[in-house]
Amino acid sequence: MRIKLLLIWLLALLLLACQPDSPEQTGFTSDSTKKVYRHSEDDRPNSLDPIKASTVYSNLLVVNIFDTLYAYKYLQRPYELKPNLATALPEISEDGLTYTIKIKPNVKFTDHPAFVEGQGREVIAQDFVYSIMRSFDPKNGGTGAWLWQGKIVGLDEWQDNGADYDTEIVGLQALDDYTIQIQLTAPYPQLTYTLAMGFAAITPREVVEKLGQEFGSKPIGSGPFILKKFDSEVAYLMKNPDFRTEPLDIYFEGYDPALHSDLGIEQLHEQSPPFIDELEVHFIKETSSRWHSFTKGNEIHYTTVPKDKQNTVIMQQEPLQLHPQITEQYHFNYGLEAGFVYHGFNMLDPDFGISADEVQNKNNHALRCAIRKAHNWSQKNRAFYFGLGKVFPGIIPPSVPEFDPNLSNDSVEVDIAGARALLAEHGWTSENLPVFEYHVSGSVLQKQFYEQMRGFMTLMGYPSSLIKYKPYPNFGQFNKAVKKRQAPFFFMGWTLDYPDAENTLQMFYGPNATPGQNNFNYQNPEFDALFEQSRTLQPSPERTALYRQMNQMVIDDCVVISGLSRNKIHLWHKNVITFPDREIVGGFHLRYVDIIKE
Repeated sequence: MRIKLLLIWLLALLLLACQPDSPEQTGFTSDSTKKVYRHSEDDRPNSLDPIKASTVYSNLLVVNIFDTLYAYKYLQRPYELKPNLATALPEISEDGLTYTIKIKPNVKFTDHPAFVEGQGREVIAQDFVYSIMRSFDPKNGGTGAWLWQGKIVGLDEWQDNGADYDTEIVGLQALDDYTIQIQLTAPYPQLTYTLAMGFAAITPREVVEKLGQEFGSKPIGSGPFILKKFDSEVAYLMKNPDFRTEPLDIYFEGYDPALHSDLGIEQLHEQSPPFIDELEVHFIKETSSRWHSFTKGNEIHYTTVPKDKQNTVIMQQEPLQLHPQITEQYHFNYGLEAGFVYHGFNMLDPDFGISADEVQNKNNHALRCAIRKAHNWSQKNRAFYFGLGKVFPGIIPPSVPEFDPNLSNDSVEVDIAGARALLAEHGWTSENLPVFEYHVSGSVLQKQFYEQMRGFMTLMGYPSSLIKYKPYPNFGQFNKAVKKRQAPFFFMGWTLDYPDAENTLQMFYGPNATPGQNNFNYQNPEFDALFEQSRTLQPSPERTALYRQMNQMVIDDCVVISGLSRNKIHLWHKNVITFPDREIVGGFHLRYVDIIKE
């Protein structure tokens, strides 16, 4: 009898353990009448604190939880700015130094106990001032200060003098509750672009001070969605019921019947977003898992086509044609990314970077150039991008107007004989070559990239035993290692923050060295002088010429193995109305997603 009772007790415990979690535990809704959209990304955010939103994964969520002064028109290509929390584009003084921006009244932060009686208060101009200050407070570990460093009158001095938030900054002021004024040290044509980025999202001081470091996982903003739950696998958000009423004008947003007429977007015209009740963003790094979840039909609604699934999706490359079973089940969009993938050297690394010893410096330069000559971009394109990528020389990608289609392709063409000759000329042998560490965010795909890179290098005579794979569990940890200058060589991608080549050139500007965006820690006084000269110029042939001169410097110094812009295929279920985008702070499109209920 005791044994029988024990078995019954154990069975009861087992049945209890197998019960599904409640909706409150999982984050999923149990209400079938609600519209729930399930998005997917191939990695997770590093933080949801705007001042640390240094990846596309963080920005995707930040621009939906918080407000920025500006955003990008939903459907317009090329990309075009529009007011978001601001009422209009800035009023700019004739000398280009003073920007005056009005913001919308009666916009509320969402509720939080840090507010009086727990009720979200009105967003005011001082909140924007505070939010920019936060990036310059050394205690915060922000990664976006490079956007405004040396550009706003008094801001750097505020940082140097102790970062007291109650001290006024001459060039960053709230003239009243609804008027912001920014005074620049010199003209900065890209300023308005920066005010659409997650780094410039508007945060409430009392909540930040109450939560401290927890603010990065429990953010409170005034955007279209409210975060319910966030972990390493998924973020659950709900519609902000108090989000301002702003009917969608699809024609103002760039609606083009030739591109958008089959997607159901017309029925959203003059309706006020957000249109869904709940938003889930799933972080699924492994391509097979993401693809299975998407094709299963009742899980995630959207994915980009993984590289290892392109054979099953693409029937013809030029012109692109997908298999009928794909187009019958899903909507799709296809286009060149606003960005590129590249390999980079940390120029502070003694084995590969700049050396104070003139002879060693020349030898290191030759080593970097030899590794670049051995790299076969055409093979990488065929093996991993189905031949759809656009290979180009240097760091000005095809998606910006300053791209030079006539630039020599020598730096992206494989030349094994030339690589071997460079090594021999500078005394590099299998006995004295340094250990080569390939740092990357770890995955099966990244291991394949590494194996291909190792194959390229062994062809030039680099001993395989000296080539090491250094993966990290996720992009956040990998990015942290790069920012701490722990990666002598790394493989990364860059998605443009705004449609201007300055955004890629600043990645090589000396003062932007890590933890800023200059992950290469490249220091070239001549490059820096040209960059400083160009950044005050409006778009012009003169500025383009300076951009291209800097581009050639980076090529000549063999700082980077670049580059390839990917053509991405986006797929989404046909019961979803959307025009998805990962480019130029692409998360803005999520407020316009709708679900067709059967």
